[in-house]
Amino acid sequence: MTMEVLGTLVGAAVQGQIVASAHLMKHCSPHNLSAPPPENTSSAHITLIPDSLSHAKEVYMIAAGVIGGIFLLCTLVMFLGVKEKDDPYAPSTGKPIPFHRGFLLVMRHWPYLTLTAAFLFISVAIQLVQSNFVLFCTYAVDLRDHFQYIVLTILMSAVVSIPLWQWFLGRFGKKTAAFCGITWMMPFIILLVCVPNLAVAYVVAVASGLSVAASLLLPWSMLPDVVDDFRLANPDSRGHEAIFYSFYVFFIKFASGISLGVSTLCLQFAGYNTGACRQPRPVVFTLNLLIGAAPVAFILTGLTILLLYPITEEVRLRNKISLDKLRKQGLRTGSETDDLRGGV
Repeated sequence: MTMEVLGTLVGAAVQGQIVASAHLMKHCSPHNLSAPPPENTSSAHITLIPDSLSHAKEVYMIAAGVIGGIFLLCTLVMFLGVKEKDDPYAPSTGKPIPFHRGFLLVMRHWPYLTLTAAFLFISVAIQLVQSNFVLFCTYAVDLRDHFQYIVLTILMSAVVSIPLWQWFLGRFGKKTAAFCGITWMMPFIILLVCVPNLAVAYVVAVASGLSVAASLLLPWSMLPDVVDDFRLANPDSRGHEAIFYSFYVFFIKFASGISLGVSTLCLQFAGYNTGACRQPRPVVFTLNLLIGAAPVAFILTGLTILLLYPITEEVRLRNKISLDKLRKQGLRTGSETDDLRGGV
């Protein structure tokens, strides 16, 4: 989890700094940038200079290579630093269950379904904001010269607030922390859409960083509780942890694909013109929706599903006590088996 959070934050910060020069629009005159947005696509002033597009392609390729290197580094650290351990709760005579049976058991486990579905919608919301933020700053609020610093502010706020959320979830519970952390960003992104100026943008960046940290930290903190609950419901199963974590990652990556697809289709239908100094009003309106109303709708849907998540702090503590008893029972059984073998 640590390497995922670190890699995500560092990768986003590095990419923002590298691709910033591609959005400065040096080929656009001040008149084109200060003029009001055109009413429709046909009247948009399009400036497609090969050199500028070639430069944009080059910096994005460099950013992709750097992020790929960060990904490999984080994977290597995880591979070398994490050692597999035997499941202390598994019975000594248990056998690994077949994949298809384990998959069906996991997909029928209600806490896992609610947690995954809730953060699927929340991840779509956050990805919508992240994937459209550069275009929003460039064409909707005229902050193209500041967006990389705003992104850096978001990431710094996220890094600083992770210990805060760790304390908060220990004090008030993980479900409460999830609600508070994710809900926190909704009024601020609406504020940025309604009051688009630089000071508000930095306030929103700090507030959004808190929610980004919560969205990265809390799912990985809640998944082990779901696995423990599954262990109590299926005491004879083994090898199910990989199914839980791998399919959760799959669904979150699926959410990223959904957000990118929705954004691309919406902007295409609105008449987005690559390389234009100014975009038509439908594009500006669409960017406002993709940054404001759409993420709020997805977050509200995710939080509504999260209300159905059954593992409260009381349930978590009860499961922990039950698993401790199960572990001690397994240790006693294993010890008695060894004694019998020794006697023979």
